[in-house]
Amino acid sequence: MARGEEPLLSQGRPSSDRSDDRSMEEEDALLTGQKQEPRKQGWAFWREVGLFAWAVIATALVIILAVLYQHQQQTSSPKPSGGEWKNGRPTGKRNLIFMVSDGMGPTSLSLTRSFRQTTTGLPIDDVLVLDEHLIGSSRTRSTSSLVTDSAAGATAFSCGQKSYNGAISVLPNRDPCGTVLEAAKRAGYLTGLVVTTRITDATPACFAAHVNHREEEDKIAEQEVGEHPLGRVLDIMLGGGRCHFVPNTTDGSCRHDDRDVIDLAKKKGFNYVSDRKGFDGLNFGTGVKLPLLGLFADTDIPYEVDRRNMDDVYPSLDEMARTALTALQDATEDSDKGFFLMIEGSRIDHAGHGNDPVAQVHEVLAYDKAFSSVLDFLARDDVEGVLVGTSDHETGGLATARQLHDTYPEYHWFPSILANASHSAENLAYQLRDHIAGHHISPLEIGIKNPPRSPASPDPASPSLSADSPELKQYVRHLLSTGLGISDPTSTEISRLAHSSSDPWPASYIFADMISRRAQVGWTTHGHSAVDVNIYASDPEQAQPLRGNRENTEIGKFLIEYLGLEKEMGVVTQELKAWKKGGEWMGKVLPDGQLRNKGDHYEGDFRKRGVLDCGCAGAGVEGHVH
Repeated sequence: MARGEEPLLSQGRPSSDRSDDRSMEEEDALLTGQKQEPRKQGWAFWREVGLFAWAVIATALVIILAVLYQHQQQTSSPKPSGGEWKNGRPTGKRNLIFMVSDGMGPTSLSLTRSFRQTTTGLPIDDVLVLDEHLIGSSRTRSTSSLVTDSAAGATAFSCGQKSYNGAISVLPNRDPCGTVLEAAKRAGYLTGLVVTTRITDATPACFAAHVNHREEEDKIAEQEVGEHPLGRVLDIMLGGGRCHFVPNTTDGSCRHDDRDVIDLAKKKGFNYVSDRKGFDGLNFGTGVKLPLLGLFADTDIPYEVDRRNMDDVYPSLDEMARTALTALQDATEDSDKGFFLMIEGSRIDHAGHGNDPVAQVHEVLAYDKAFSSVLDFLARDDVEGVLVGTSDHETGGLATARQLHDTYPEYHWFPSILANASHSAENLAYQLRDHIAGHHISPLEIGIKNPPRSPASPDPASPSLSADSPELKQYVRHLLSTGLGISDPTSTEISRLAHSSSDPWPASYIFADMISRRAQVGWTTHGHSAVDVNIYASDPEQAQPLRGNRENTEIGKFLIEYLGLEKEMGVVTQELKAWKKGGEWMGKVLPDGQLRNKGDHYEGDFRKRGVLDCGCAGAGVEGHVH
């Protein structure tokens, strides 16, 4: 065969006498049908096999050593901020900050993120601080329902155990369960609570009190200041709820008796501040003398959207959180123990109950700011510490979409509508009520004198306005324009507000529904939902057990294990059980039916109707339990 006619695959292929001999042997075998004896392999062949085997073994050893090194770094190596780690947890001095975004579900983040980006001209990748620290999600059911309340949710956090709706660190068998805060105090840690609702509300109560039902707020107040089987377990409390601490002979009290719990707190050693001037004197924590009780509102501190107009009256969540962090840091400087602090963005939940998207976005932004401040604190502090945050449940069944008509909807929602509002629906409802009653109280005074749970009485000397009065309808238009930025109310909307204005709750729901419809924000309930909620952490490696989808009790168990409090939890629980036998310090005993699981029985609830039919989501609801 001529060179130019060589087969394509043979071009450039090296030839040798050995290859020619092998080819001839293979050809003879094919022609004769006789099997050829295999050629014996030489030294070169076995050398190549040995080298290959050595390379495989060496690679495997390198991989094994790398895995072992990484595990060693995660479990035993010193962390940058100090403290030794062993078996996945720190063993030296450490701080734990637990943040609760009450009622905040995943859609709350979507709503607030888009609101912030739209109103400030930010790019779509400029997200909330919370978004950058998402590590998992939590399942929230209680023992009595697939839809939990804050009491059962917080009991899962504080005790690491499930309980019934309404339980304040009490189990379905009616036994009290020791809490992570009580165990931390027993182990020598300092402890604190910071909230924007009443300090006696369900979430804070579950860390430092034990009652059979959350409505026992008078007893909760007494236990929080130290009238408790374990003695005083709190070093700092900042929030609202003064009405449960002052005797019922005092203006602004909501107690059922004449006990002065503030006086009791002072006798237990607490220092007390009650207003903005007193708070400012704390100098963001450097002027604090522990233990400290700070109550800055009769009931709940106003929504952030309203509070920002009353900054000279009420401290913000961020200010209170920073104050507590610094106070606890300074107080533990010379101790071999750190502190445990629970911080709650309490009124995200209330905004959900009210179906108020304006209040919602500003509450979430305020919580995000406080979350950022805690991260900054941990970055500056020399002591090992971790921040874990989550919600007890979602509230409102929030959706960033709304079906307004029978026709197929357009895919829109409008954050800019919310930016036009300057007040919450709750605030506007109280302005309207007081205007009709003849009080003519300014928005600032409403925040101080007329919180939602302490409505003002009509002035008998001032004539009330008729619901059909032109002056009243004009005032309603004024509130809608200045408070919500609504300039196109219908006559039906004006009439509904005018006829419901003697009771703030229907009016509040109507105000909220009007702006929700225009922004195309949807709600399915004025109550809670069973939606899984997000879990956040300052460091995902330190909070490794909470990655992925978790039961809410796993969060409580992580808090206990991070501080190494398993032994103390058992001790305080046994002491509490011993006290249970000595009287009814946990309040009225509930009937068995209230403790039972009602989550799997349909009882035709769709037929039930209440007195309110406002034409908005959740019609029929007269009030709400958080």
